[in-house]
Amino acid sequence: MTDRTDAGNTIKDPDDWTTGDQPATGAQESYLNTLAAEAHEEVPENLSKADASKKIDELQEKTGRGA
Repeated sequence: MTDRTDAGNTIKDPDDWTTGDQPATGAQESYLNTLAAEAHEEVPENLSKADASKKIDELQEKTGRGA
């Protein structure tokens, strides 16, 4: 797995994505549901791609999957 600090400018902040305001992808929604179940949290509905990415990061931290 690549460390984000070593990725240089290839990893953009989700707030800077040109498509960040589009609806979350099916893959994002599926992974969010998996992480949310492990974290005993609800997944907000109608997340954008950028918001889904941020929520995935948050839940990965909470569940230890992001380590």
